[in-house]
Amino acid sequence: MAYSHDSPSSAGPRSVVITGAGILSPMGHGLDENSVGLRAGRSCFSTITSFDVSRQRVQTAGQVEIPVSEVRAKIWNRMDRGTQLAYHAAREALEQAGLLTGTIQNLPQIIGTSAAAMPIGEAYYRQSLSTTARRSEQLRRVETYQSQQQLTTMARELKVSGPLRIVSNACASGANAIGQAFHLVRSGKAERVLAGGYDALSQLVFAGFDALQALSPSGIPRPFDAARDGLALGEGAAFVVVESQAAARARSVPILAEILGYGAATDIHHLTQPNPQGDAALLTMRAACEMAGVMPEQIDYLNSHGTGTPLNDIAEGNAIQRWAGNQVSKIKVSSTKSAIGHLLGGAGSVEAVITLLALRDQFLPASLHVREADPVCSFDLIREPRTTSVQRVLTNSFGFGGANATLIFAKEGAA
Repeated sequence: MAYSHDSPSSAGPRSVVITGAGILSPMGHGLDENSVGLRAGRSCFSTITSFDVSRQRVQTAGQVEIPVSEVRAKIWNRMDRGTQLAYHAAREALEQAGLLTGTIQNLPQIIGTSAAAMPIGEAYYRQSLSTTARRSEQLRRVETYQSQQQLTTMARELKVSGPLRIVSNACASGANAIGQAFHLVRSGKAERVLAGGYDALSQLVFAGFDALQALSPSGIPRPFDAARDGLALGEGAAFVVVESQAAARARSVPILAEILGYGAATDIHHLTQPNPQGDAALLTMRAACEMAGVMPEQIDYLNSHGTGTPLNDIAEGNAIQRWAGNQVSKIKVSSTKSAIGHLLGGAGSVEAVITLLALRDQFLPASLHVREADPVCSFDLIREPRTTSVQRVLTNSFGFGGANATLIFAKEGAA
C-alpha cells in the first residue's frame, strides 16, 4: 500500500513492527559491532583527557570511520559526510528487512537531522575566502555541490522511490522521524516506511555548543554524575523499517520489535534550557505509555536523553520521578551518550536502535564514568552492563527549542 492522505482505516489502529534496523556510531558499524561494544561497557571517550575546540580532540573521538561504499565514486564524492553515514545505516535497515532487491516503489522516507547543512555551509564559506583569481570557479563548484539535494541522491542510490519528509527539531529529530513513521503505518496511510536520523560534526557545531558552555571541559560525558560538566559531541546515523505487522507476516520476514507507543510535546520554558521539573518530558512519557497500554513499572529499561549537562539531567530525573511515582526505584535507567557522545539530530534514532539491541540481545547498557550519582537519581541507575530479561523498552529524546519525544518498543507479543 502506497503512502496516501486518506483518512485512517475504519478498522482501527494497526499493529506496527520494526523489520529492519541499521546503525553507524562511534561505537562501530552495524548492529553487531554496536551491541558488542555496549555489552562490554566500552566508551569512545575514555581516553580523552582535555577539551580544545581548536584541536577538535572530542571531534576525533566522536567521529565515525565511514565504510567502503559500492556507490559510484562520482556520486559518492558529491554526498556530504552526513549523507554518507545515513546511506550506510539506511542500507543496513533495508537489507535486514529483505527490501534491498531492485527498486523499492512507493516507500515513504522520513529523515531527521539537525545540523546536516552546516558542513556544506562551512565548505562554501572557506571557498568564498579564496583568492579572487580562483574564487568564481571554486564557488561554482560549491554551488553545484549544494544543489545535489543530498537525501534525494541517497534515495536514488538506494533505489527507493516515494515521498521524502525531513524532520528537523534539534536533538529529537531522529526519534520524531520514527514516531511519525509509526503514525503513518498505524493509521493505515502507509504499509511500511523507512525512518531515521543522522548528523555529522562540523566546526560551526562545536563553536555553537562552546558558546552555550554546554561542552564538557574534560571531554568525558558523565550523565547523572553529581560532578558532570557537560556533553561530548559525536556523529552517526540510524534507520529502521517501520511496517504493519500484517505486511511483515505476509512477507515472512523476522520481526525485530513491535512499536507500542509514541509521545511528543513541546516545552515552552526556554529556547535552550528545559523546565527544571521536566514538564514536557513527563507529558511524552505518559502519552507513550497510555498509547502502549503499559504502566511505568512494566518498562524493563529506559534509555534516557541524559546529555551529562547539569540542567538536562535534573529535568529528566525529575520527570522520571514524577512519571514513575512510588515505583521509581524499579525503573532501570542509563544514558548511552556516556559511551558514544551526543549525536545531535541522529541521537534519537541511534538511541532508539540501541534500545532495540537491548531487546534483541537481552542486556542493559550502562551509564559510564559515574563516580557519584546525582541525588536526582531516585531510579536504578545502571552503572555496568547487565544481562537480564528485557521485554519492553523506552527511549527519550529532547532537543533545543523544547522538542521532546518518547518511543516504546517491545518484543513481539509482549504487549
